[in-house]
Amino acid sequence: MVTELQSAIRDEHLQARLRLLEAEKEHTRRGDELAAMRRALPRLRIDKPYVFDTSDGSKTLADLFAGRSQLLVYHFMFGPEWSEGCPVCSFWADSFNGGVVHLNRHDVTMVCVSRAPLVRIEAYKRRMGWTFPWVSSLGGDFNFDFGVTFAAPSAGTSQRDMPRGPGAVPDDAVYNFTRKPFGPENPGLSAFALEDGIVYHTYSCYARGLDALNVTFQLLDRTPHGRDEGGLPAPLAWIRRHDEYEHA
Repeated sequence: MVTELQSAIRDEHLQARLRLLEAEKEHTRRGDELAAMRRALPRLRIDKPYVFDTSDGSKTLADLFAGRSQLLVYHFMFGPEWSEGCPVCSFWADSFNGGVVHLNRHDVTMVCVSRAPLVRIEAYKRRMGWTFPWVSSLGGDFNFDFGVTFAAPSAGTSQRDMPRGPGAVPDDAVYNFTRKPFGPENPGLSAFALEDGIVYHTYSCYARGLDALNVTFQLLDRTPHGRDEGGLPAPLAWIRRHDEYEHA
């Protein structure tokens, strides 16, 4: 039997939910407008000859499109001296790994790019069980030019002159993720278009701009406690690689 108090609480909840629904609809409409604004940004022609190490040999930026007209690049934090990929970027990759096949069917190729040597990238990818393409930009300026690596090259040395390929970095190099700051590597997402053989940069985002790519965050935002990071020493401090959580 529903009491008068329970009925009042239900009515209060309903009215509050209807107000929230209006705000959510406005958020959706605004999101559509922002998406249109992204697509309308002026396109920047890319003339620099970027080269990447891939499992199929060296490839240019245009080659990474793999026959499609659109390319998304996730700038995955994995520095040349690191022994494994960033756990936070790994958290993001768990979200988009399964979506890449659907992007491919919509004329979009998605790849991850890191400065780690390809041999380490491929070993870490196998460990994580991911299937998306992942290439190395070691020895090039790509990460620097797209705002995800900030360390300057040594005096008189171009990043393109750095050693690349297997053996370029000592096998015993170890990255300590607890070191603050984390170093020169940062995450991001960049979009490109290929038209008549010419590559154009159309969009990039960083930091909280990447939130929309993370399914886990979107789900947490709809739970009673949300992301629940208030008592942590830093946001994201709870995140581990998916093979590092204790069995729940």
